Amino acid sequence: MSAAGGLVMRLTLEIHPVTEMRVGDATALQGTALSLEREELRRSLLEDQRLHAVDLEIVAPGEACRFGVVFDILEPRAKEPGAGSDFPGILDPITTAGRGLTHVLRGAAVTVIDETAPPATGKIVEMSGPAGAACPYAGLHHLIVVPHLQPGLSRPTVRHALRLASVKTAVHLARAALGQEPASTEVLETAGPLETERRGLPRLAYIGQVHSRQMVAEVNEQIFYGANTDGMVPTLLHPNEWLDGAVVAGYFNMGVETYFYQNHPVILELYRWHQERRITFVGAIATVAASDNEDRARNCMMAAQQAKWALGADGVVLTKYGGGAPHADMALTARICEELGMRTAVQVNDMSRDRSAESALLFNYPEVDAIVYTGGSDTEWAAPAVARAIAGSGTAAEALAAPQQLAATRVCGVTSQQGMARLRSFVY
Repeated sequence: MSAAGGLVMRLTLEIHPVTEMRVGDATALQGTALSLEREELRRSLLEDQRLHAVDLEIVAPGEACRFGVVFDILEPRAKEPGAGSDFPGILDPITTAGRGLTHVLRGAAVTVIDETAPPATGKIVEMSGPAGAACPYAGLHHLIVVPHLQPGLSRPTVRHALRLASVKTAVHLARAALGQEPASTEVLETAGPLETERRGLPRLAYIGQVHSRQMVAEVNEQIFYGANTDGMVPTLLHPNEWLDGAVVAGYFNMGVETYFYQNHPVILELYRWHQERRITFVGAIATVAASDNEDRARNCMMAAQQAKWALGADGVVLTKYGGGAPHADMALTARICEELGMRTAVQVNDMSRDRSAESALLFNYPEVDAIVYTGGSDTEWAAPAVARAIAGSGTAAEALAAPQQLAATRVCGVTSQQGMARLRSFVY
């Protein structure tokens, strides 16, 4: 309950900083040093019969290291026993995410490598140099997990095995924090429906795409509470649910990693403004980009209507997932929001080179005039050879370690479309 008596969903994050990660005799958190007993974790992961071996490597911030192809990056998190499910619908039974107590290993990351992905174009993490300075994951201590798959598995089956390995590892590490005193605590809750002391503050909502139907979701592609989003329509989703495991990255990594959802920059910024009493953060809506015009019209209308009539928003922040169709969907949703009297801000990014003209032609609504552009794909770096590279095979690692020209789209987090990127574009 809030002070004014309104019902709220409250998520408490206990933050345990990690400044060192090392191999040890037990998986434990001692102060800010996280030790990993590798064989225990390896045995847990190999319970999945689709894997025949698992390599585990540790990489520190600033190390001259490059690794990929990245399947996903996660922040180690685990629920306090009895406080709910870890990654509900994927690892644990479905319960409502976003409530209770969650332990967070801040400064640590679990990065899972896909040995079956094409190495020449797949996503990587660059830990040093100019590209590393632009990569938001370069400052983290990474546990690199390289699962080796049984031969003959289908591509969706491979990816599902990688998904299970990723969430199991993230929870396994974070459970080292159980019983430990946190360095800090963050309490996240939006305004309750009965609160009156926030009257007069602008009411802002967030509408975010979690998938694009241009990329047909696999049956076992667990994106939203363990489901693949097939048939999904805009859904009211409490901001805390985004942050607490209800949403994970899909198989087609369109500039989004699960770590991003766990630390959603748009949601956290709206929360900050809410706590500073600059706005009232009234909630969030999860949606998908449509595959045809009829679905687009329906989904955009429903998302805007929910923001207006279910959340009572005065303004909406919108982000997209992917390229052309998501771009058009986001813009149409924003236009309908504006027609309903809600002011909007949208964030755009070009995921492939030389698409600025095409991107601009996808919408031209005078009403949608607050646009944040986070840069395109024309940024690249001459990346030197690195002393260490981690990949799915020795041959792939050797190629990855060599000097190369790195486009921004290849480096995880650099061309994020939803607020994580460090690059910014300015038009004069």
